[in-house]
Amino acid sequence: MKPVDELTRSVRAWLGGLDGGQRARATFPFESPERFVWDYRPGERGGLALADMSQEQRSAAMTVVRTALSDRGADEVASIIALETVLGKLEQERGRDGWIRRDPERYWFAVFGESGSDAPWSWRVGGHHVAIQLTVADARIVGSAPSFLGANPAVVPSGPTAGARALTGEEALARALVDGLSTEQRAIAIVDPVAPPDILSGNGARADVSAIPAGIRHEDLGPDQQAGLERLIHQYVGRARDEVAAADWERIRDAGLAAITFAWAGPLEPGRGHYYAVRGPGFLVEYDNTQDGANHIHAVWRDLTNDWGEDALGLHYRRDHATR
Repeated sequence: MKPVDELTRSVRAWLGGLDGGQRARATFPFESPERFVWDYRPGERGGLALADMSQEQRSAAMTVVRTALSDRGADEVASIIALETVLGKLEQERGRDGWIRRDPERYWFAVFGESGSDAPWSWRVGGHHVAIQLTVADARIVGSAPSFLGANPAVVPSGPTAGARALTGEEALARALVDGLSTEQRAIAIVDPVAPPDILSGNGARADVSAIPAGIRHEDLGPDQQAGLERLIHQYVGRARDEVAAADWERIRDAGLAAITFAWAGPLEPGRGHYYAVRGPGFLVEYDNTQDGANHIHAVWRDLTNDWGEDALGLHYRRDHATR
């Protein structure tokens, strides 16, 4: 079964299990401005929250996650949601008031447009440290960005799950890359001894790339280093299913690998605040781990030409108009 068919079937199964009031909260017109609301901070979202679903409905909602993402991506989303309980306990122990809002049921699911129709539609899940959406048109998944995953704590410091990580490759692959650079290459790649306090591209419908550092170019790396940089990019596009990730990688490759840059900010020692950015002609990967004693990850993938599937949707609408 094609990925879009599996996604459509699971979305319809979830929607079919909702009552009328729930369905009204979970669905929006495709043209709704709500589709472009994108945030990774705590707070309410548009859609239907896990808190307002029965156990069976929650299971169906998480099945959508499983059909929308790769196995790794779905596992990471589930682990991040579970971290809310861990974070709440940690903040309570530290006397922070924020623990009250840490709740693994505060994740909202939404569908824009009619799933399975000939017209474009999309699906979204959002909450603290999770902002994932897929756009469908012409009977295929045409967009997987913007995509944000975060983890707080990045490494669970204590308790029965001490040492657990929700996200691993984002840091490990980047460290392997920067550690393998020569002294001369590091002088180009490391753009600041101090990491910024958060990602620089913001949380708007359009990524703000004005402050993103450049760093070292793909074409100025050796073959093994180039492969390491490509593995890091695959870590982000690979949140989506293999077929979707392959299409995203094809777009990146066709735009040209030579001009892709990798920049690092902050010290290289593990456990200290650090940041990196990978930028190509049409995409941005950005990672920051500086908050809460450098134990708090923010990691984003933006397709600068196709966020929200807009590039593919433009082609869809042009074709549709031409046939009328």
